[in-house]
Amino acid sequence: MPKSPLRVGTGAAFSGDRIDAALVLAERGNLDFQVFECLAERTIALAQLRKRKDPGEGYDPLLERRMERLLPLLARRHFRVITSMGAANPLAAAEAVIGIARHLELSLKVAVVTGDDVLDRLDRATPALETGQPIGAAGPLVSANAYLGADALLPALESGADVVISGRVADPSLFLAAIVHHYGWPLDDFDRLARGTSIGHLLECAGQLTGGYFAEPGYKEVPDMAHLGFPFADVDAQGNAVLGKLEDTGGRIDLATAKEQLLYEVTDPRAYVTPDVIADFTTVMLRESGPNRVEVRGAKGHSRPARLKVSVGYLAGYVGEGEIAYAGTNALPRARLAGEIMRERLGGEFPDLRVDLIGSTSLHGRSYDAAERPYEVRLRIAARAATAERAMIIGEEVEALYTNGPGGGGGARKYVHEQIGIVSTLIERDRVPTKVIIREWSGNAKAA
Repeated sequence: MPKSPLRVGTGAAFSGDRIDAALVLAERGNLDFQVFECLAERTIALAQLRKRKDPGEGYDPLLERRMERLLPLLARRHFRVITSMGAANPLAAAEAVIGIARHLELSLKVAVVTGDDVLDRLDRATPALETGQPIGAAGPLVSANAYLGADALLPALESGADVVISGRVADPSLFLAAIVHHYGWPLDDFDRLARGTSIGHLLECAGQLTGGYFAEPGYKEVPDMAHLGFPFADVDAQGNAVLGKLEDTGGRIDLATAKEQLLYEVTDPRAYVTPDVIADFTTVMLRESGPNRVEVRGAKGHSRPARLKVSVGYLAGYVGEGEIAYAGTNALPRARLAGEIMRERLGGEFPDLRVDLIGSTSLHGRSYDAAERPYEVRLRIAARAATAERAMIIGEEVEALYTNGPGGGGGARKYVHEQIGIVSTLIERDRVPTKVIIREWSGNAKAA
């Protein structure tokens, strides 16, 4: 019988997350599994662009740095890793990990899960969920990745692989797969799948559960945020869990942090849709069971959706930006004058020209300070363009404000970014076959 409880820890909440907190948990957390969730909609679309330029690229940029430090811990502490760091190129990611294992002289088995890339199988006439218009009308498509569920990962886990690497998998499904594999849950036991999904959702954002994206001085204090610890969950065979963190790490786990994370990005808490189950989070019960310990139980589930969600990336042109700062007495009127100059010079050519006064209007569109006399303001001008050459005009005009605008401008910068737009659609499950590929290194043997 499998041991109970199963301990699952987090390793990353997004592509650029910290590495040190994951290593601390890997070293001292007595984990069975550590999950590195590293994808978002734009992340994988940008990864597809990198792969188009270089077929050997397209996986997470921090993959090698993470694995160089993680693999020795994995070998010593005997836990397993599940990660979506494969992004647009999970097979190349596996080859990179095997290369690191070879260099470190560590035996390693890697299972690669493929099949989420459905760009060649997606009908361009399929309507986008956001607009109802055909996805092909948005622009040239560069990516289409279906959200796989836990079932796609189970064969990889059953192979005994030390590291499982995937592309796009629904965030909580990465955690759910470990739980389902460990306890052998049937894939139609929707209440237990819902409970496992609630645990995965609580863990998927790593530091957000321990006080990150939560702290607010004077209202919601979080201790030692410079050394924020990543969370883990001890999960029993019924899908109940206790959330926790290592005692000597920064942050906090309590009802407040858990409640905020439970509702994070949940549009309808009665019907949280994943590839595995439609979960009802309104029945979830949370209880503090000790310092930095929260019990989780009670989610209910309904049958999984008939179709899978697909995140579609398309080329959306370029954005040109320029910034310049004004400081001292009368800073805001000078920045406003500079913005008016830019509107007059560029508004006719760029109808969607955006003028932001950072420190006054950039986030809410207007200032909520009655006095409205900031001592420093940064002007940001931005607009979309069809080509990089036209987008460059924006920054060049802002830079010209040095000697052609109000007095005292400084610190001008200019940027041009290629833009990836994102829309969503649905695809039938039978059009998303998945496959597991094994790569292995043992001593002086060659990778399989």
